[in-house]
Amino acid sequence: MSPATRKAPRRATRKAPRKVARPAGRKPARRGRPPDPARVAALLRALERHDPEPRCALDYASPYEIICAVILSAQCTDRRVNLVTPALFARYPNAAALAAARQADVEELVRTTGFFRNKSKNLIGMARGLVERFGGQVPSGMDELLTLPGVARKTANVVRGEVFGLADGVVVDTHVTRLAGRLGLTRHHDPVRIERDLMAALPREEWIGFSHRLIRLGRTVCTARKPRCSECPLAAHCPKIGVKSV
Repeated sequence: MSPATRKAPRRATRKAPRKVARPAGRKPARRGRPPDPARVAALLRALERHDPEPRCALDYASPYEIICAVILSAQCTDRRVNLVTPALFARYPNAAALAAARQADVEELVRTTGFFRNKSKNLIGMARGLVERFGGQVPSGMDELLTLPGVARKTANVVRGEVFGLADGVVVDTHVTRLAGRLGLTRHHDPVRIERDLMAALPREEWIGFSHRLIRLGRTVCTARKPRCSECPLAAHCPKIGVKSV
């Protein structure tokens, strides 16, 4: 082949990056500025004045009882749980007794808390885990707690904070989710991301008390449908994000 008829080598062309379509109606996540430390400090002072002795709203007398109560509190009010647990603990006073229980019997005792079949299964599985791996005692370690059926991070945080005074994170329930958003402490709706935002914004020594105080405030003043902003101790420091009427 003569040089005149030889074809020139093809140049490699770079393909334009493929655009990935975003699902309709979904907005990209926004990264907001972290909350002002001075405002966070003011919020914490106001919360402490309003609720100087924060405590868990669930009634319990032992580590075993609090872990049972928190499992039952999923998708249920603490008031309802407190009505149910006396009979449960009277019949099954410790992990060994609950581990040997018939699921049908436990279901009858916790039926009014909702999702009673799954909760009963988790209660018995949790108790068996305590007996088989921890000598019937509730462990203090986060990793150990998370091996128990029915125990997710929220439950483990409550148990560690209440029983052992240890804080690995911030308990995030429906009240904390709602109030943290209204207070401008997070832009997220996912509990894991909310917890990360709160851990970054709050001093570690405030993690346990902050949750209890915010949960109580959410039940009594900053309610879901009709927040009573005029009565709220945090009103002067709250941007009222998402609050339609005051």
